[in-house]
Amino acid sequence: MATPLIDGFGRVHRDLRISVTDRCNFRCGYCMPAEGLQWLPRDGLLTFEEIERVARLLVERYGVQGIRLTGGEPTVRAQLPVLVEMLARLGVDLAMTTNGVSLSLLAGALRSAGLGRINISCDSLRPDRFAEITRRPELSRVLDGIDAAVSAGFAPVKVNCVVMRGVNDDEIADFVAFGRDRGVEVRFIEFMPLDADGAWTSETVVGTEEILARIDEVCPVEPIGRTSAPAVRYRFRDGRGSVGIVASVSDSFCSSCDRVRLTADGQFRNCLFATTETDLRARLRSGAGDDEIAAAIEASVAAKWAGHQINQVHFIRPRRSMSQIGG
Repeated sequence: MATPLIDGFGRVHRDLRISVTDRCNFRCGYCMPAEGLQWLPRDGLLTFEEIERVARLLVERYGVQGIRLTGGEPTVRAQLPVLVEMLARLGVDLAMTTNGVSLSLLAGALRSAGLGRINISCDSLRPDRFAEITRRPELSRVLDGIDAAVSAGFAPVKVNCVVMRGVNDDEIADFVAFGRDRGVEVRFIEFMPLDADGAWTSETVVGTEEILARIDEVCPVEPIGRTSAPAVRYRFRDGRGSVGIVASVSDSFCSSCDRVRLTADGQFRNCLFATTETDLRARLRSGAGDDEIAAAIEASVAAKWAGHQINQVHFIRPRRSMSQIGG
């Protein structure tokens, strides 16, 4: 029988986020600076077998129920459906977050390999603005990827939009209409201090109440309820779909957080905003047994703090950006 992975505050951790690569085919400031980043050498990445070993340990020993693949951009990792098939055998809720650029080519193969759910990041529906944000004119390919995910049978398909004041906050109504027309659930995400350019300030955050008010102006909603998932979900009162809001800044969900993370280079993180990491890659490659790796994981989770404390004077920004951590 699995033993729950519990931190010092009584939170049980059942969700594993795995970054399969630090590389991305966009260069948006949220993940990387304009000059780009120095990518990990190939041998610095965990192999599929190493990823599967850590995932299996967390599933079988600690009862982890969900795995989400992230990046960087996970679809730039060669032979990704092979990894999906390996992880699908663990019998967990297997999902992925992607920018969608390559999804029209991969959606069917990923679905056949066992991927259950998919989130697609898209911060603007306007081609010129999308190109400015991502530094790539690829909006049409992302929209094709969203359609491909729906056609492949992923349900639900979710579209993630990071809302930034003065950048794209005037598109909230557009995204609501888009989601309802396409039959996908849009999730509006508050801008977090993980951008590579270091431009984040509290003034750039569009909070939950404001987002909700703008949604309500065009399509009234009512709450569905809160789970351990990061998004608070709302259904449209006319019955045509739903929308989510991830309020990491204005109404953090740290008290119910059940996530741990494994970076592409094999570092175990007990929080998205952790300032320390536990090196599992070195242990994996030095012949460590499962008990030794499990002990390192347990020590990391036991040391997890109560919350990230964004907007507090003692908040410490992680040294890595989102591209290097994984979502």
